[in-house]
Amino acid sequence: MMLSVSSVLMLIQTISNLKIESFAVVMPYDVDLPPEHMAFYFNNNPLAADACRKNDDCPYKKHLDKKVCWGYEETCTEEAKYSDPVCQGDSKGWVKSKKEQKEMFFKQGDFGYIKERKQEMKVLCNEGDSLLECTTYTRFCRAKNIMFDFNKLLDMPEPMRYREDVIGEGQVGGHCTLDKKRLKNEGHHKSPLQSWFAELEHFIELPGHPIKEQMCDAIIDRPTFILKLDATVNMYHHFCDFFNLYASLHLNNTFSKDVYIFIWDTIPYRSNFGITWKAFTNFPLLNLGQFKGQKVCFMDAVFPLLPRMIFGMYYNMPLVPGCQGSGLFHAFNRHIIHRLGIKQQRSSENKVRITLLTRSTQYRRILNEDELIKALEKIPECTVKKVNFNGRIPFIEQLEISHNSDVLIGMHGAGLTHMLFQPDWAVIFEIFNCEDENCYRDLARLRGLKYITWEKRDKLFPEDKGHHPTLGAHAKFTNYAFDVHEFVRLVNIAVYHVKNHPVFQNKHNITNSKSPPSHTEL
Repeated sequence: MMLSVSSVLMLIQTISNLKIESFAVVMPYDVDLPPEHMAFYFNNNPLAADACRKNDDCPYKKHLDKKVCWGYEETCTEEAKYSDPVCQGDSKGWVKSKKEQKEMFFKQGDFGYIKERKQEMKVLCNEGDSLLECTTYTRFCRAKNIMFDFNKLLDMPEPMRYREDVIGEGQVGGHCTLDKKRLKNEGHHKSPLQSWFAELEHFIELPGHPIKEQMCDAIIDRPTFILKLDATVNMYHHFCDFFNLYASLHLNNTFSKDVYIFIWDTIPYRSNFGITWKAFTNFPLLNLGQFKGQKVCFMDAVFPLLPRMIFGMYYNMPLVPGCQGSGLFHAFNRHIIHRLGIKQQRSSENKVRITLLTRSTQYRRILNEDELIKALEKIPECTVKKVNFNGRIPFIEQLEISHNSDVLIGMHGAGLTHMLFQPDWAVIFEIFNCEDENCYRDLARLRGLKYITWEKRDKLFPEDKGHHPTLGAHAKFTNYAFDVHEFVRLVNIAVYHVKNHPVFQNKHNITNSKSPPSHTEL
């Protein structure tokens, strides 16, 4: 259970000199990963593998000595890597061959992205007691024994979340030799949610070890991930934070929850999605507001990938057409589901579980929703559930629903981000994309799910032209009714896909279903 801010402050203030002490050291192989990820972890952490091999009580011995890799390791072969994207579709002129198409998808939206970032790492400050190293444009950085001076926060009005002047000249530094020119050259992507340049551009060489020389009011000696967050009220945007944090675990090769999460904001974190932090840390979140006016030393800090990077993941990322199935997104699914304890329930009589997302918002509601539900209930091989993923349903319960939804149906909106946690055989049916064609289709491709959306505009009935507050008529700012016959036809396509997916069949011990539904079949 997450502590209140006052409780966290009390915890910090009861420790001498505001020093946050380390607790018990976790065994090197006890990292609480999904069992199927342990072989990959051991191959990148030989000391952990040796510790498990020598301990008779290690429960992961069957995962030792397997020739597998995530895909970003220099010695990783095609046969050994975590997954291989499927590129059966047309690349639409992006590349000249299938090989190039697959390589581009792997680099844009899979573990190949991690590999490129690892190859970019540059040391900016070294040869001393401190360290600062970053990828190109400071999109990801690591630091050892550095100091931040948060004195400017005392006079800084709210909101300050996206300000770029929190740290001024000389208010960040370490005891190392700084390559000033190299650091300055990394500022081309300076922006609140695209790089860490604004926080690190004023880095200086300190005259001594900042901790040993007692330069700090607070010392954080547990490994700490410092995060700048996107919109925490919107699942699509906030899970871009969580996803990039997960990708950063791979970049840093650290998966322990024995770490702090430090939010770069003075306002206490609040979000309906907050339970997700339990997949990354065992401790309450820290934030800037707890350290106003103080000099804070971090012994081991990571500045993760950010949610709105240029060519980042997954917000507005370019994605070559024709491919699907990112291993990185698949691994993220497994990681979150495992650490939050979400279970896959077997459906009754092997029926396909359909979940329709209803909305209580002003726009993008389904006007004939009850009529569509009644039509779905007549399909004998399905069960149907209607849910409203609002703040009244705990997020952990929402994840349990989405993870047990074989077909998830909803209007264009952030709730469709739940596709990240559907099972591998699932279908996402964006009943209408509101003329934003790529957003959730690309997310489905990354997750490796079948994507369906409305096809026949003459069987779609908008309430009006839409009323955007400044842009006028807009497809996202109205409500819609749908032709029942066409709706059921598309759902039948989804049901057929689920019933004939090999993973679904293996899990439910069934053989191939009937032939694909025709265009006229109800």
